[in-house]
Amino acid sequence: MKSPVHRCRDVEHGRGQTGTGAGTNCLQAEQRIPISKDVITSSSASAMWFIRDACGIVCAVITWLLVFYAEFVVLFVMLLPSKNLTYSIVNGTLFNTLAFLALASHLRAMCTDPGAVPKGNATKEYIESLQLKPGQVVYKCPKCCSIKPDRAHHCSVCKRCIRKMDHHCPWVNNCVGENNQKYFVLFTMYIALISLHALVMVVFHFLYCFEDDWTKCSSFSPPATVILLILLCFEGLLFLIFTSVMFGTQVHSICTDETGIEQLKKEERRWAKKTKWMNMRAVFGHPFSLLWFSPFSTPDHGKAETYQYVV
Repeated sequence: MKSPVHRCRDVEHGRGQTGTGAGTNCLQAEQRIPISKDVITSSSASAMWFIRDACGIVCAVITWLLVFYAEFVVLFVMLLPSKNLTYSIVNGTLFNTLAFLALASHLRAMCTDPGAVPKGNATKEYIESLQLKPGQVVYKCPKCCSIKPDRAHHCSVCKRCIRKMDHHCPWVNNCVGENNQKYFVLFTMYIALISLHALVMVVFHFLYCFEDDWTKCSSFSPPATVILLILLCFEGLLFLIFTSVMFGTQVHSICTDETGIEQLKKEERRWAKKTKWMNMRAVFGHPFSLLWFSPFSTPDHGKAETYQYVV
């Protein structure tokens, strides 16, 4: 597969170079232009971000409904009818705390700008203001007409170029990129934890009901209780496997500092290699603290970081 610097792209050359715009000829490797992250940060980064995609919205709503279903079964089928008050309080508090953190992480992942490049900034006036030197070149995305920094990819659903885009996830109705990867990782982790917790409680409840009278172990009829527990068991097992795999994939991607798209396309590595610990701190913030596990804490992602305007 050809190296990305040899692909055809819409380009703007500095003074003394020939050709602009159409990108009809493939280019050889050019000098890269380090530009502050502030220059390419979307003006909407601090505003509410929401993708109006029907499939994504439906998937997001389904996600919340499944969590609420699990809440209903855990509370009203298993915990409230239990005769052991300590068991109900401890498990109810733990499950509801994890569920709250999961939904909060989902909301942050969905409503956080993933790292969108300003749309339509590849104008002649703006490119001239960069004061390019001979030999320097900037690449622009022909789909959203934006200057495309290194490691950015265009998302056809978001209709924007996203910095360090990993993938577009319909379950959070958003791209997973530089600014919201932490929240997506936390979402998969907390969903996996509540799925595991629910499965353990279902097993204990079945054992309790087999030893005791089925009419006394739940406020619902025995057939209804069995159906509700089986559905919860199926849901918990399915999402435990799915989110555990996603969590492991995301952590591996962070540690290797290579996004899912970069791995899929086998793109040539052109950025500085850092340690796994440095890569984790770049996503979750530094130094390490309990805030890493909080969806309400916003990491700085390294404000002094610079980007290269090439792909």
